[in-house]
Amino acid sequence: MKLIEALNLISQDRDGAPLAVGLACGFTPLHLQTFLHAELQQLFQDRSIEIVTGLYGDVAGTLKETKGRNLDAVAVALEWEDLDPRLGIRQLGGWRVSSIEDILEASKLRLSLLERLLIEVSFTCPVVISLPTLPLPPVFVNVGWQGGGSELLLRGQLASFVSSLALQPRIRFVNEQRLHSASPFSTRLNVKSDWASGFPYNIPHASALAAMMARLVQNPPSKKGLITDLDNTLWSGIVGEVGPEGVSWDLDHKSQAHGLYQQFLRLLSEEGVLVGVASKNDPAVVNEAFKRGDLLLSAESVFPMEVSWGSKASAVSRILSVWNIAASAVVFVDDSPLELAEVKTSHPDIECLLFKVDEPQAAYEQLFYLRDLFGKSFISQEDEIRLASIRQSATINAVAGDEEGFSEELLEKADAELVFSLRKDANDTRAFELINKTNQFNLNGRRVTEAAWLKSLGDSDRFLLTASYSDRFGVLGKIAVISGSRNSVALSIDSWVMSCRAFARRIEHQCLNFLFKKFGVDRIGFDYQSTDRNGPLTSFFQNSLQQTPAPQFEISKEQFARVSPKLFHRTREAE
Repeated sequence: MKLIEALNLISQDRDGAPLAVGLACGFTPLHLQTFLHAELQQLFQDRSIEIVTGLYGDVAGTLKETKGRNLDAVAVALEWEDLDPRLGIRQLGGWRVSSIEDILEASKLRLSLLERLLIEVSFTCPVVISLPTLPLPPVFVNVGWQGGGSELLLRGQLASFVSSLALQPRIRFVNEQRLHSASPFSTRLNVKSDWASGFPYNIPHASALAAMMARLVQNPPSKKGLITDLDNTLWSGIVGEVGPEGVSWDLDHKSQAHGLYQQFLRLLSEEGVLVGVASKNDPAVVNEAFKRGDLLLSAESVFPMEVSWGSKASAVSRILSVWNIAASAVVFVDDSPLELAEVKTSHPDIECLLFKVDEPQAAYEQLFYLRDLFGKSFISQEDEIRLASIRQSATINAVAGDEEGFSEELLEKADAELVFSLRKDANDTRAFELINKTNQFNLNGRRVTEAAWLKSLGDSDRFLLTASYSDRFGVLGKIAVISGSRNSVALSIDSWVMSCRAFARRIEHQCLNFLFKKFGVDRIGFDYQSTDRNGPLTSFFQNSLQQTPAPQFEISKEQFARVSPKLFHRTREAE
């Protein structure tokens, strides 16, 4: 982004709810603040952006001040002089051989202080950290092409600092490898600007760093599923012509890109991403190919496998139906532009990616692009069991046949258990993830920031209910979240989300049943808003009220008891 573009972006008035982001850096924020504001404005187009800066030369002091402010996120840009001023180029008199040991000790103490402050700030909002991006000054005794002992010790301190913070759920680091690609190391430092105004970056570097920080603040949800073609995509060759033993994916056959792609899909599957196949082929031949022992992506990692001579757009439709997720959460990969166009026409929200089979460099770089689409900070239990639960749902649907929902007999024999928890766990990433889903069972489709989520968890007048489900077909994990406020006679629910994998099991009835009994209230109110996607929840309310729900309504305990069907789950409350 150019500076004039950034200035134009931030000059446009926004009427949306404010998004306040703290910027902590030891140098004058100047253009970094401008670019960060602009990048955030592009990502949060319905919000008005406010960048809150702190004291010059005092990152620790700025972090202390942020703890008392109502911020949605804090971005921290560290440079070497934040560890010790003698590692900068504005302060004179400190470059002495006798000072090196003292510099290392001072840096160690400063990093320890910053570590403590950053963890404290992360209790209230997410924290984005950029480690030093500029070259060290020539303060150490070794020649420039040698990594000397003192410099390596300093970098070791920084590595220890990172390892202590890396597992904190709301602390995110700018990826140095990606930043090196976007901003070459040798072009970052602007000595003239640093001496003149205290801003050490060249403008392109400030732009690149701000863009990455803004994406980490946004922390967009990852895609959920990838549908892949087979011939000349998953492997090289047309399996129907050369046979299962004739396709390849290795260096010897000059088809290494396909092998890396298989390897990457296997990794995605292990992370909880759904992987499906849409291929125009003979199913028997494809089954034989998947029996090859050297195939890196096993048939067990793929579901469903839509192999026929019919339309790929129709195959994609069937896969989406089995997964029960929106097309916008899915990527389709094929080597044929025509097939991609057909799928895109039928499913405009799906992301279609051309597998560049004849361009090794581009094929490899596509893996990084896919990593960005499917990346996540942590793998939850629900991620690990997602494929198994999808297979489970397919099994149940096969048993249920064409009935609408599940039969009384099937529900009674499912041996289902619901475990409810009222624990407010700030580190429960699955609960926060569910709350921000705009899926088909969502009370109003509203999203909340991590800072607002943490604040609500600290409010003693608010409650949080999570529900985990299992039955004889398998485990679904944590599938429902309800939050709201309470008083002596009523509950007010403003967030209620349930995973689509849990539909038709009467879990929603059991959730309300638990709330009525647990809190002993006479009424439950709902901050409901109809959206273009929450039809199942609307239907549930219509059946409960015997009328179309209004934006704000209540259900009494007696009214709910009259319409609630028979519930077969075993229920218990987690300790």
